[in-house]
Amino acid sequence: MKTQQFFLSVTQKLIEWRQHYKELRHQFYVFDKNETDKHQTLSLARSTKKTVKREHRVYTVVLSCLNGKRSPVIFAIAVLSLTGVLGQKLYNQPQLQIGAIAPQTIRAPEEARIEDKKKTEEQRKAASTSSAPVLMVNPQINEEIYQNLQQILSEGNSIRSSLGAFPFFDTFILSVSTQRYLRSCSHWEWQALLIAVNNNKKHKQGLSHKEHRNLGTEDLKANNLFQNPDFAQAVQELETYHLSTSDQNLSSLIAQIIKVRQGYAQANTKLSDLIGAKPETVYEAVSLLDISDDDWAKTQAGIQQTARKILTQGIPSGLPPYIIKDAVTLHVQTIVPKETEPLAIGLLLAVLKPNLQTDKLRTQLIAARAAAGVKPVMVTVRKGELIVRRGEKITAFDFEVLEHYHLIRREINWQRLIQVGIAVTAAVSFFALLERRSRCKLRQSDRLLILLLTLSTPLAIVLGTPHTTWSAVGLLLGSFYGPRLGIAVIGLLSILLPISLDISKASLLAGTAAGILGSCMAQKLHSREELALLSVAIALTQGGVYLVLRLLLSAALGVFPYYTVIQNAVLFALSSLAWSIVALGLSPYLEKLFDLVTSIRLSELANPNRPLLKKLATETPGTFQHTLLVATLAEAAAKSLKCNVELVRAGALYHDIGKMHDPMAFIENQMGEPNKHDTEIKDPWKSAEVIKKHVSEGLVMARKHSLPSLIQAFIPEHQGTTQIAYFYHQAQQMVQADPSLTVDEADFRYEGPIPQSRETGIVMLADSCEAALRSLKEVSPEQALVMLNNILRAKWQDKQLEASGLTREEMSQIAEIFVQVWQQFHHKRIAYPKSK
Repeated sequence: MKTQQFFLSVTQKLIEWRQHYKELRHQFYVFDKNETDKHQTLSLARSTKKTVKREHRVYTVVLSCLNGKRSPVIFAIAVLSLTGVLGQKLYNQPQLQIGAIAPQTIRAPEEARIEDKKKTEEQRKAASTSSAPVLMVNPQINEEIYQNLQQILSEGNSIRSSLGAFPFFDTFILSVSTQRYLRSCSHWEWQALLIAVNNNKKHKQGLSHKEHRNLGTEDLKANNLFQNPDFAQAVQELETYHLSTSDQNLSSLIAQIIKVRQGYAQANTKLSDLIGAKPETVYEAVSLLDISDDDWAKTQAGIQQTARKILTQGIPSGLPPYIIKDAVTLHVQTIVPKETEPLAIGLLLAVLKPNLQTDKLRTQLIAARAAAGVKPVMVTVRKGELIVRRGEKITAFDFEVLEHYHLIRREINWQRLIQVGIAVTAAVSFFALLERRSRCKLRQSDRLLILLLTLSTPLAIVLGTPHTTWSAVGLLLGSFYGPRLGIAVIGLLSILLPISLDISKASLLAGTAAGILGSCMAQKLHSREELALLSVAIALTQGGVYLVLRLLLSAALGVFPYYTVIQNAVLFALSSLAWSIVALGLSPYLEKLFDLVTSIRLSELANPNRPLLKKLATETPGTFQHTLLVATLAEAAAKSLKCNVELVRAGALYHDIGKMHDPMAFIENQMGEPNKHDTEIKDPWKSAEVIKKHVSEGLVMARKHSLPSLIQAFIPEHQGTTQIAYFYHQAQQMVQADPSLTVDEADFRYEGPIPQSRETGIVMLADSCEAALRSLKEVSPEQALVMLNNILRAKWQDKQLEASGLTREEMSQIAEIFVQVWQQFHHKRIAYPKSK
């Protein structure tokens, strides 16, 4: 603020000296004077001209410093500080390097014990490699094995579902082996068995001649079949049952056997179809259909129990198949029936496979412990012992010995440092060029803040942490200066950091992505809550980009350290969130310290509950209503012209706070009371001073309440150097009545400066048009537009907007917008009928 006052004083003084110089020149050429007077006047004019030139140089320097067009000091500080941080490893580099030729013969100055780091590292590496890997059960493989096992057992159950119960008859009458034979024997064997049973019946008279003939043929076959013990046993057991029961019961048994045989045939067909579809099925080698229901249930339970035991113990890769077979056989022998052992063994061998994998984390921990247990290899170097001979290459151990004795001649690597400096200079120059072309006009304090934020990122890397301040820098730069400058800083940093600092590509790209996201989105948000959500998004972006890049790199190298990669990605995300929280906490303090405004701070300043605005509404209600309408007009115009709407609204709300020093001096606060200027002051010169004082008093109030300088600029610039026309005309009328009086127009003009930005120019126009729009009653929009165009044209002709950046075309657009807003406030209403 002091700088701004100095700038205004220098400007005013320059104007006064120039006016004095013009008057002297006019006096010299116009008035008829003697030679002495002419000579004195000419000398005074020349002296005044020198003073004007000197004041003009001061004015130019101050103006260039304020506008930021000349900033060699900041430029030099930026180049030196960035070069110093980025090139910190280049200040103390050893002159002698491993593999270099020794310039002279060097001997040990004293005896010492020195660690041979190379041998120590080799022994530790050998210890780490020789440590046995730690195995762990892979639950996914176990689940796959259990699913395959369950599928095979389900197929067996599906096939056996057609068989029905087995044994299907009383085993005291028909043995299990006989029932198995009756169920599975061929058709002609079954027919022969029936004939054999019928031959022994007491009543054969019922047979026809043809049946007797067929019976004789089948008898011959039956005689041959009696050599089959299963056939003979079946016939014997059926005859025995026939002797002890009736013919009806025997017929019922035979019918039951026929039904069982049909089910067996269906099951056999299903088994054949399964073997045809899956030749590798385990049911091919061992019959599934000849097992009793009880044995099949025991076999299933035994198979599942054996699988759980073996998988719990684990099957390592590379285990010979016979070892797995022996282990399965030992387990199966004790828990499944004897006759189903082959089926159980074959089924288990079909599904079992290695389920052990290396536990990389525990293996690394054990390897690290083994390596840590290796003691350093110490070598005793005697006094005067030869370290390296002239002309020989310096080995790694020679370098360690020289380093121990401080015989490594360290120096600054000027060549690399100059290269870093050139790269930094190019980057800073590019940023300066981008700044000049951008709409954001930076002050020296802004450049200093950008430099400090930029330095935070390499400083964090120099301190040894990969979790640097990308997210904080992106958030703050985006909030304060917009996405363009923020992305430029982040992009230039991503180019400069790898030049001389050790940073992984994954962390560099992840940090760059987080910083760019913060720069792009921060200025668009209007609340702390939205910024907090943006911080979470930035953290997820940084962690996600790092995770993807590391996984892609690991896949390309054929290494898959998933646990480590995920852990590092989570750390990157958490660090990004932490830096974002730090940025959000620092933002209000930086705004105060560096006199900055953000959309959030502008929204807070525009809150009508702010103390200054509440006081304005209470003490000057008319001015407050005028302020609200000006803010509405200016906000609509700023939105249409794509200006900073939040800045326009906040600036418009505070532009007339100086009227609180004397509210009744302004007509909008008089509320029908007598005009103070007509009843008390009665002097247009004093009235003009009172009116102009609302600018200076407004600046005092703004400084007292710590308003940002961008908001303070609206107080003088909304009036510019316009004329206080009402009292100027009064003064002219008084001069006409009293010729002894003189009128200086400067006494009836505001001190300025004229609007220096589009935003303050819009507020000036809104302030000029508000009273005119308020006075309009029954006029058409076209008439209102003509009147506003006349007002704006007068401002343009008075050169009040030549420094604002507004164009003549935009003036017409602003007038149309003001009329639209006026129509919204003064729309027609329905005339309601009067009540009786």
